[in-house]
Amino acid sequence: MKNTAAELFDSSIRRVFQHAVATTLRNPSQSGFFIKTLIRQNLAAGRRRRSERDGIRVPPLMIASVTRACNLRCKGCYSNNHHRPKSSDMPLERWREILDEADGLGVSIVMIAGGEPFARPGFIALTREFKRMLFPVFTNGLLLTDEWIGRIRRQKNLIPVFSLEGGRRATDFRRGGGVFQRVGETMRRLGDIGVFYGMSFTVTRENFAELTDPAFIGPLVNDGCRLFFFVEYIPIEEGSGDWVLSEIQKRELERITVGFRSEFAAEFIAFPGDEERYGGCLAAGRGFVHVGPDGGLEPCPFAPYSDMNLNHVSLTEALRSPFLRTIRENHGSLSETRGGCALWANREWVRSQLPARTEPAPVLDAAP
Repeated sequence: MKNTAAELFDSSIRRVFQHAVATTLRNPSQSGFFIKTLIRQNLAAGRRRRSERDGIRVPPLMIASVTRACNLRCKGCYSNNHHRPKSSDMPLERWREILDEADGLGVSIVMIAGGEPFARPGFIALTREFKRMLFPVFTNGLLLTDEWIGRIRRQKNLIPVFSLEGGRRATDFRRGGGVFQRVGETMRRLGDIGVFYGMSFTVTRENFAELTDPAFIGPLVNDGCRLFFFVEYIPIEEGSGDWVLSEIQKRELERITVGFRSEFAAEFIAFPGDEERYGGCLAAGRGFVHVGPDGGLEPCPFAPYSDMNLNHVSLTEALRSPFLRTIRENHGSLSETRGGCALWANREWVRSQLPARTEPAPVLDAAP
């Protein structure tokens, strides 16, 4: 059966990298890298098609939350609210095996999240071994030392994506005093030495106007930022429901980001974006999956439920998860109501699909 959603998502990924080539033409080193990346993405799509013929639904994108450790305590942080404090981060050697298997199956992009990924430097260093994969790393930017900046300059498939809430007032309110200035200095430094980097905004009802103002975006592009993620706020924390985008703002966000692609020399991605185009939610392997810090293979970062743990099974076996398959088969029914995420809005139903099981023994020998 033809997998239309997968083909559409692959097409969207190709468009992102084609635009990346166009927006980096003044930097031959960057544009040459993205031409190679585009070729690698096409080859990975072929590996995914072969995997699917073997009965394995392999998404092009994996989100890897590699640690729960973080040097900040941001207001409304989904990671801080979701991840179980008593479980251990998955060992580094096991991550190496998973990335190797994922590469062979056709996973071509691994978005690294946390906690704060640079609080686990061993994992970041591990990415050097997987040259066919792209690693956007979502970071608060405060742990990027001179040594890390030098490594990132040399390793082009590791792309820092700095998380901010908007300007100084909004960022420092949610992340802490002085964060905006410190991160801004790091980003400008990367721009000065020609490093391709991005920014990630958690879009709320309060900061929507600022984040979607061309007068805010323009200087960031001029400083060297070439990739922008606009992530709709999900009300994980009790009492934060007023931060959720209105329906009008949700529709406007998609329209505005499309317009920005024509106006600025950068790529703009709204998440979850226009899921209707793909026939519903892209989680659970239709477009991406999430690996939690303890190794659970989950539908999405905002749906931290799993029937397979990668400490105990292969990625191939975990991708055959009955739980993930059930969610995929019902993706058309998972309509988002309020809060930007279909799985979070329908979390009681999602949780009810988990098979009865006992928790696996915790992994105690996690590597740094």
